[in-house]
Amino acid sequence: MQIIDPSFEIIDMPDGADILKRIELAGRTCYKSEDKITANSAEAFVRRIIKSGHHSVLEHVTATVRIICDRGVSHELVRHRIGIAFSQASTRYCNYSKYKFGHEITVIRPMWWDTTSIEYQLWENSMAVAEYAYMTMLEHNSTPQQARSVLPNSLATEIVVTANMREWRHIFALRCDTAAHPQMRQIMIPIMQEFHKRCPAMFDDMEVCKNNVTDH
Repeated sequence: MQIIDPSFEIIDMPDGADILKRIELAGRTCYKSEDKITANSAEAFVRRIIKSGHHSVLEHVTATVRIICDRGVSHELVRHRIGIAFSQASTRYCNYSKYKFGHEITVIRPMWWDTTSIEYQLWENSMAVAEYAYMTMLEHNSTPQQARSVLPNSLATEIVVTANMREWRHIFALRCDTAAHPQMRQIMIPIMQEFHKRCPAMFDDMEVCKNNVTDH
């Protein structure tokens, strides 16, 4: 059994300048003010668009992120449905007894327990029992989709998410908030911070960026 922390990789995202230029070009079509486009006009235009609430223009740019998290977090993430696409590793078809999975299951480390605590030890023991049950079922000719019934909520999953910038802002607003699940914040705050780093004008107005949140 392998125990890991959540992680992410931005697979596809235009650079910050290109994001702003695309949005400006689309947005100025609404006002027929393309003649006002200059080499440095995009950032100010996008900030005005966001401030005015004309967020539909942000849908013209998308970004794709690969996220590794536990199944519980992924179940919350896939509730976002507008302007978004998901592709997730399937426990129906993934056979964790195979070589490419290291003949083991991989689980996400809980962030709230010290590894020396009784809670953590109980969790780790439960993960080991689940792995044993899963592997034994496969040895007795159960299919992966049958054996997956004993896999834990902490099982690591890989999910590729593509969304437009309007929806990413919505995701961040909900999933980085203090009311969100701690493990959701653990992965979503770093993703938002990376988005903000690449295109500050797109996210400067959001609370997580304004407050420079790191206590996830």
